[in-house]
Amino acid sequence: MTAFGKLIRTTAFKLIAAYLLVFAVFAGSVIAYLGWHTQRLVTRQATEAIEKDTRFLQAQFERGGVSRLAQVVTRRARAPDAGLLLLTTYSGDALAGNVLNLPLNFLDKEGWREIDYVRSEDSVGPPSRALVHVLLLPGEFRLLVGRDVVEREELRQIIIGPALWGLALLVVLGVAGGLFVTRRVLKRIDQMTAISDAILAGDLSGRLAVAGTGDEFDRLALSLNTMLGRIETLMAGLKEVSDNIAHDLKTPLTRLRNRAEDALRTAQGDEQWRTATEQTIEESDSLIRTFDALLMIARAEAGQASASMVRFDLAETAASVAELYEPLADEAGLDVVADIPGPLPIVGVRELFAQAMSNLMDNAIKYSAPDTPGERREIRLTAMRADGRARIIVADRGPGIAEADRPRVLERFVRLEASRTQPGFGLGLSLVAAVVHLHGGTVALESNDPGLRIVIDLPLDASDENEPA
Repeated sequence: MTAFGKLIRTTAFKLIAAYLLVFAVFAGSVIAYLGWHTQRLVTRQATEAIEKDTRFLQAQFERGGVSRLAQVVTRRARAPDAGLLLLTTYSGDALAGNVLNLPLNFLDKEGWREIDYVRSEDSVGPPSRALVHVLLLPGEFRLLVGRDVVEREELRQIIIGPALWGLALLVVLGVAGGLFVTRRVLKRIDQMTAISDAILAGDLSGRLAVAGTGDEFDRLALSLNTMLGRIETLMAGLKEVSDNIAHDLKTPLTRLRNRAEDALRTAQGDEQWRTATEQTIEESDSLIRTFDALLMIARAEAGQASASMVRFDLAETAASVAELYEPLADEAGLDVVADIPGPLPIVGVRELFAQAMSNLMDNAIKYSAPDTPGERREIRLTAMRADGRARIIVADRGPGIAEADRPRVLERFVRLEASRTQPGFGLGLSLVAAVVHLHGGTVALESNDPGLRIVIDLPLDASDENEPA
């Protein structure tokens, strides 16, 4: 397809052409009405003047007969602004007037009509157009009274001629403007198409150009750029997760296989087979929990759990989690201090929040257990209202996390422990971040001096219910 053919097939050009056609029809109708109304106005003025002259001449005829009428017609015919006047006998012989070359049968009937005529003083000039009224007088005399309407034609040409030229110029400029606007629109569409083709080819870093005019194309480009940024982030996360899964899960899977192979090769007796089977089951359960955590994170980040949101008391959930982890913390030499002053009604998925706070408590117990026998440390779980939001704080007295590493620990499979002697796959805080973001909240990691302080802010439910569901 040629460039011009592509241009005229665009929606923008079709809309401009349709608008131009409608405007041209409207303008043509206005011009036609203006010309018709001008002719009608001139004709009405001529008619009124003829009727006035006719009444005057009839009065002269009634007062003094044909001789007086002939004198009046002769005198008025010589005036500079005289209309058409002609007084004849029945046979057509002119008695007075200023009109020549009329057909012999023209004066046979009374009434109004338009004629081509030649004035007696302008007999060598071209014929003119006039509106006349023929009267049959007593004595079989004929009286013709008329007015020249050439001005009507001239006025119509003066109005309609430039109007038609203006309309033609308008159409030409409209087509040229339409082509110009369409080319600009098509250029932006082609740019969007080129970027889209590049994205389809795998280059997710491409973005649509924004002209900065704030028009609909800019709004569309900004929206699509936001979507592309989100897609690029998700694809990068997917690649990172795939790499991490291949790297971090390879070791337990290899260990699982080696244990099964070692059991087949060396196990003797029921007790050894039972021990090997239990180790295999334990390793398998660890892998299943890992995949369950990955699935839960993926669902939270995709917003699939939003359909299960209900109104519940976050403070009650936090108290339940604190009570659940008290025995485990006590065995590790830790004291759980719960500071939960009142209800915190929110709308969300209760199970996800219970899992998220369980992950926080599990990490706090795992990494802040005292090294010295008999030493006791504290884990504080706080649930309160702050700045019109629900705030959950889990603070421990462990080694904490360096400020430079705090953003990284919210990603999947990130473990700051180089030796990796502690159990886990680095998914606990990733799940916490996904759950909080799903519910429109924020997660902040701060220093507890010493230790780590994790602060979660969530929007409170704004309904009028007095008690949470």
